[in-house]
Amino acid sequence: MQQQIISKLTEELLEAEAKLVPVEPLSTRYPELSVKDSYDIQLQWVERKLEEGRVIIGKKVGLTSKAMQDMLGVDEPDYGHLLDNMKVSSGTELSRKDFIKPKVEAEIGFILKEDLCGPNVTYVDVLMATEALVPTLEIIDSRIEDWKIRLVDTVADNGSSARAVIGEPFYDLEKIDLRTLSMTLIKNGGISATGTGAAALGHPAYAIAWLANKLADYNISLKAGELILPGALSAAIDVDSGDEITAAFGKLGSVTISFRE
Repeated sequence: MQQQIISKLTEELLEAEAKLVPVEPLSTRYPELSVKDSYDIQLQWVERKLEEGRVIIGKKVGLTSKAMQDMLGVDEPDYGHLLDNMKVSSGTELSRKDFIKPKVEAEIGFILKEDLCGPNVTYVDVLMATEALVPTLEIIDSRIEDWKIRLVDTVADNGSSARAVIGEPFYDLEKIDLRTLSMTLIKNGGISATGTGAAALGHPAYAIAWLANKLADYNISLKAGELILPGALSAAIDVDSGDEITAAFGKLGSVTISFRE
């Protein structure tokens, strides 16, 4: 795709985020848009953020569940970048007015103590490079109108990223079986969803290994100190003003966010 169009779509998404006014699906207006084109848009978006003074604090994997892949007609996950202004502490109250149409999903965050550079990164490499695990809620918010997204839309839109709500780090990795670790997603006191670590490509570390190897195509690595989100353990749930969301991960701990007007 012409660089001129890639730059135009980057500007559209930046403006949509700033003004909280979504755009029509890119996939509808530009059916020739490829996944590679979309990652080029995402990387140009990130470059613009860095020029504004933002800092990359991590990466995220999306579309790790078979159900989500089937819904979008894809056979692999996608990824996005996490920036410093996306990080939120557990217990924070956010304004609903800062989002377009937010959803929340629960994830097991990984904090790295070593770089991971693909290709050929394995899930064992991921575990060896992990300093701590952290209960996380990811707030996703599509800049595409009414969440009418295909893979190229969400990739260009930085994986629909908005915020990452972080709980307390857990350092005793050997005490947790990540494949069977349970998660209960609670909305306003009632259970909205449940899941286990296996929902993220069979094991969260597999998802992070996939990410490290995929990023090698763009000469990008996962860095020590970064927060890496390996994908949701259940379907995302809609949220609105007045809602309080908690994800409980057993011995890993819990994380909470609430929304005001």
